[in-house]
Order: sequence, then C-alpha cells, then structure tokens
Amino acid sequence: MKNPSAKNLAAACIASLMMLFGLAPGLSAAELQIAVAANFAAPIKTITQDFQRDTGHQVSLAIGATGQFYAQIRNGAPFGILLAADDETPLRLEREGFGVTGSRATYAIGRLVLWSPVPDMVDANGSILKSDRIGKIAIANPKLAPYGAAAVEVLERMGVHERLKPRIVEGANIAQAYQFVASGNASLGFVALAQVAQQGRIREGSAWIVPSQLHSPILQDAILLAAGRNNPAAHAFLSYLKSEKVRSLIRSFGYELPDAVANARPAAR
Repeated sequence: MKNPSAKNLAAACIASLMMLFGLAPGLSAAELQIAVAANFAAPIKTITQDFQRDTGHQVSLAIGATGQFYAQIRNGAPFGILLAADDETPLRLEREGFGVTGSRATYAIGRLVLWSPVPDMVDANGSILKSDRIGKIAIANPKLAPYGAAAVEVLERMGVHERLKPRIVEGANIAQAYQFVASGNASLGFVALAQVAQQGRIREGSAWIVPSQLHSPILQDAILLAAGRNNPAAHAFLSYLKSEKVRSLIRSFGYELPDAVANARPAAR
C-alpha cells in the first residue's frame, strides 16, 4: 500500500481542522454575532480573523459595556455569544433563560492598571493617588463596567476615594475611559492592562499594574446565548476560544487564565 501523498495529507489535515471547529466539508459556513466587552477589543479582532480563516464561518462584532449588552440581550438582540467583562452578567442571563445552561466558562482574568501617557507620572506603587499632582482621573462607569467597579474598590481600599471623587470622570465603558486619558482630557486613569500593554510591556507612558488583592477578581466569562443555541459557528467559536493557540494570544495581551479553561461554572452561587 502506497503512502499518501503530501497533497492528500494536507487535504486530510484541513478537513480535520474544519471538522474540529465546526465546519465539516460540504457544509455551508454560518454567520455569528458576538457581543464583546470593550476591554477585550484588541485580542478579539485577531481571534476572529484567525477563526474566520481557519473555519470559514463569518463573525460580526459588537464592542461595548457589559451592562449595556445585558439590557440589549434581554430586549432581543440577536447575539449568539457574549464575552463579558465579568462573571455575574453571564450567570444572570443563564438564570433568566437568555443563556444556555452549562455553557459559561472563564475565558480571561482581567488586570487593572493605573495609566498615563506621560512618562514618569505614575509610579510603580500608585502613590500618586495620594498626592495633589493629578488632575482628572478617568474610570469606566462602575455601574455598567466591572473594570470601573474594580477601580472604585482600589480607591476605597487605599482610603482616597472620597478625596478624589470630585476629580473622577466616568466613561461609558473602559474604551471611553482609555480615550479620556489618551486624549489628555484626564491626566491618568484606570484602564485594562490589555489596552496599554503589548507582549508584557507598557507600550508608552507610565503605569502601575494594580495588585490583584486590592480588588475583586475580574473573571471574564463567555456564554452561549439562546440566539446561538443552534448556530454551528457559535459552538465552533467557543471551542476555538479554548484552543492553546488562542490561550497564548490572550496571555500576550496581559490577561491571566484559569487553570482549566473549560471550567464550566456552577449553575448557582
């Protein structure tokens, strides 16, 4: 019996990958809408480009605040997957029947950073928050954005929240908080590490990576939504998100990962 040719081997490999990620040969590609927390905007663009190339499925992204997506999903928005900035919103959607039971899993653990585009403004311990050398401080809306809630926790634990409250400006989401700082409308702000770091280093300016013990863990959960229950692209994407290739990419943006990426969350807490 002759060995398969290189051409046949390549074809077999491609077919295997297609089947693994939900597109068996001969089946049509599916379309998927994903709601994505603003802090995850940079990695999700690379992930979806690779996913579309590898599987043939088509993805459209909506990027914004988790709290706003919650309201839109409850009002019938046709998202197949939510990549939230917290773990509470997917749990709530599951309990209310808008998410598929058993599909929740943590895809990333967020890191909060105090950042300024000005070199040497932010020190390595965040002690600038106790000084009078700062103007406005940007955070995401703590009622809608988990990174904003975490920022308030940090200020409270440092004992400076009441003093700094008049200087705080709130963005609708973490992307807008970042824009306030990047544009100079705020002198510094609490943003996601993924927004200002690349390959483990701050791209520009100065920053304090907030110790995780100063705020509740920012567990970011994905959930399959009711609208995506029968969508092969949605199931394929959730599998793709757990691949080592994607896990490595997520790490490169400064996120931490749970020990078991496929950790189905308990149905209730």
